[in-house]
This record gives sequence, C-alpha cells and structure tokens, in this order.
Amino acid sequence: RKPGSDPHGRSAFLEGRRMTVVPVVLSGGAGSRLWPLSREHYPKQLIALAGEHTLLQATARRISSLEGVHAPIVVCGKEHAFTVAEQLRALDVTPTAILAEPEGRNTAPAIAAGALEALARHHGDPVLVVLPADHVIRNDARFAAAVRQAVREAAAGRLAALGVAATRAETGYGYIRAGGPTGVSGQARFIESFVEKPDAERAAAYLAAGGHYWNSGIFVFGAARYLRELGARAPLVCEAVRQAHERAERNVGFLDLHAESFAKSPAISVDYAVMEHTSDAVMVPLDADWSDAGSWAALSAFAEEDETGNVVQGDVILEGARNTYVRGDGRMMAVVGAADLVVVDTADAVLVAHKEKVQDVGKVVERLKRVGRDEYRRHRKVLRPWGSYEPVRDGQGFKVKHITVQPGQRLSLQVHRHRAEHWVVVRGAARVTRGDETFTLAEDRSTYIPQGVAHRLENPGAAPLEIIEVQMGSYLGEDDIVRLDDMYGRAAPEPSRSEA
Repeated sequence: RKPGSDPHGRSAFLEGRRMTVVPVVLSGGAGSRLWPLSREHYPKQLIALAGEHTLLQATARRISSLEGVHAPIVVCGKEHAFTVAEQLRALDVTPTAILAEPEGRNTAPAIAAGALEALARHHGDPVLVVLPADHVIRNDARFAAAVRQAVREAAAGRLAALGVAATRAETGYGYIRAGGPTGVSGQARFIESFVEKPDAERAAAYLAAGGHYWNSGIFVFGAARYLRELGARAPLVCEAVRQAHERAERNVGFLDLHAESFAKSPAISVDYAVMEHTSDAVMVPLDADWSDAGSWAALSAFAEEDETGNVVQGDVILEGARNTYVRGDGRMMAVVGAADLVVVDTADAVLVAHKEKVQDVGKVVERLKRVGRDEYRRHRKVLRPWGSYEPVRDGQGFKVKHITVQPGQRLSLQVHRHRAEHWVVVRGAARVTRGDETFTLAEDRSTYIPQGVAHRLENPGAAPLEIIEVQMGSYLGEDDIVRLDDMYGRAAPEPSRSEA
C-alpha cells in the first residue's frame, strides 16, 4: 500500500483505533564523512549508496511498509527541494508537503516545521514518525514492528526514540541508556539518559555493561506534544519556526520557510532541545539491520565482500588487496597490495583512508572550507531544477560546459553582464529565446548569444536536450546572472554562489 492510500489515516499500529500517523522525513545534512561522494549541494541521502535507489528513495519505500500512514512530509534544504521532488516522483510518491529550509538549523527546528505542517493538514494531534532520509535499514518488517510499538507509546503521551542494541564498541554513534519497562508496549523501556559519542574506552565499557543502545535518530511522538515540550524547553526555537511557517511562501509545489524568521532559531538537535530533558522519554528497541551510513566503514559493512574481505564498485582491478573498499566513478582503478583501506574516486577528487580513520574524513572537509576550496560544496556535475551542467574546460577568457536540459524544462530568462555565449546542439532540439526572437535549433546547429541580450534555453522534446556552451568574456563566474523570469521561482544568485 502506498503512503496516503487510506484517506482516513486508519492505522494498523493501534489495533483498529483511529489514529493519524504522519511520517516526517528529514533530508537535510551534508554527510561530510562520506566525502568526496557526498557534498553539501548533493549530499548522501540523494545518492544511491546501498542499492539501486538513493537513500531518500529507500526511506520513501520503507514508509510504504507502515500500513495506513499518510503521505510523508519532507523537510530539506532549499537547494535540494527540486531534486527531492524529482526522486520521489520517480517512485510515484506524492508527499503531503516538501518544506524547504533556507538554511540548516539542525533537527529540532526541522521537526518543529514538520509538526506545524502536520497540524495544519490534519485534525487532532497526529503522531509523527520522524525518519532521517540517509539511513540504511535492511529489514522493513522489523522496522514496522518497532514503529508500531513506538506509536502505542506516543498514544500514551510519551516521546519515543528507537534504539539499536550495541553490538560493538562504536565511537561514531550517540548512546541511550535504557531503564525499566514502560508497561505499555512490548519491549519499550524508559530512558535513563542520552550519552554523547564516546571515546573507544567508554564505548567498550558500554558494550560490556549492556543496557546501552545506539541512538538511531528515529523518533515517534504527537505533533502538538512535541511542540509543547519544545516551547517549554527551547522557546526561541519554537517561536522562530512558528513565524517561519506562518510567513512561508508556496513555490512550485514547495513550502519555502521564511528565511529571516527561520534564521532566528538556535541550531540545536532534538536530543538536546527536548529528548534529554523530558520526563516522558522512552526507548523502543530496533532490530532491523540498521546503519546510519555515516562513514565509509559503516557503508562497506553493508556491501557484499569477496573471499578476502574486499568490496568493489565500478571498474576496479585488485591485486593482492584485502579488507579494502574501492569505489570508482567511471575511470578504471587498480589497487595493489593494499589492506584495510577505503579508496573512493570521483571526477575531481580521490580519497584514500585507513578504515580505522574514516571518522576523520570530515576534518578534510573542514580544511577545504577553511582554505576556500569548492570541492566540499559541489561535484563537477552540478544539478539544477531543469537538468544539469558539467564544466569541460576553462582558460583565460573562456569556459566550455556540457549542459543537459530534461524534457519539458527550461532555464530562466536571463542576461549576462560580462560574457557572451555560443550554443551548439549535440542531441535533441532546442527552443531558443534571444532578444525579441524565438526559434528552434536541431542537432548540429548553433547560435550566438551576445553579451547583455536576454535569452532562454528550453527543451520542448520528449528526450533530454544536450548542448555544448562556450562562454567568452572578462568574467565567467556563475553569479553573472540577472534573472528576468524563472518558472522555478528562484531569485538572482548571490555573488560568488554557483547558480544557473
């Protein structure tokens, strides 16, 4: 059954009791520890890391196993909204809403926005099932069973977190210390405390002591119940998000949260803001082959290994390697005599790391930020609502791009102050607006766009349009755009930001 197939929201979770259950999918974050594949403008949840579907798509499919729930509310960064919509559309999933955050403020504000939207769309106090979009869960049936227990706890007025029994001394996860049973549902237990990511010695002590669970980041609670707790314990967050939601603008199927209001919210996690302080926090065990896919080591643990413990993806040749993860991105790769390594190749960066040090990949991203490099932010291939572009070559006074426009899509009507452009159609047919004229270009045809002339590129066909664009001028930055009209509701880009 697809999400939203039951218009009354009748849930099998509560043995026939009417209950509105709304998944809230959190699709923010940059996944910096999975660099260079995951980047700020194209993070891990939008990438197929553990199967044919992206992690976001896998989450949407998993929601289908929660019988009787409504269609999800998705909260994501504004720059990802069109990609999120397209990936869900590919699965024939229509979300209740896509809430676009103007900037990331962590999970407490994101969940608050989802809660407000759920209350605006449903009667009573709907139960939220808060799901990060970037997790790997292999057993959907056990996942659904755990959520069913958590919904029962939420119906009793509690705030539930799903915890994964610790099976190793893991330093990359936060922990939950479980107390006695709640007496409401199965194995649910009260939470004694939340514990920050430990060092190796403390992680080993937690494992030996038992009763410690990894904090999965999956939560279940009533929408109004959460907002009351948030208002009591983090009122600045609650008020800022209320204002951002009230002043939001609907834009091409998205709800753009008001930027100035949202920026006033402190950046804080739901754990810090609510769960660590409420007296009604409970934990439901999750035994569903879970991983947060937070590092290359965690991801490789889910992949199929060869007889010597190697995992390879792409055009890879191994010689004498063992316990090594290698992921290619088009080029042939050869790894000789390596052990316990992670090797990841992309078009513009290569990562080589020891498996015991992959938690430090995020430090590389921080260094890239400090020195002003752009590789932490974007790939060479840049996604846009209308398609994508990829730089081919650039030099003094010129730049060459490969541009792909998806069927029925079009770029904004725009003007460049500092450059002229020459377009050559290599596949498909292009509808071109240039000044006062509009005309069609077939394959192997070209046109010239003078500096300062308004222009637009459209794809009227049923197949992707591909062109080669040659830019010439004194300044070729992507912020040299004055938008006159845009079907996606985008404003002109800020200086030094890549936007086309």
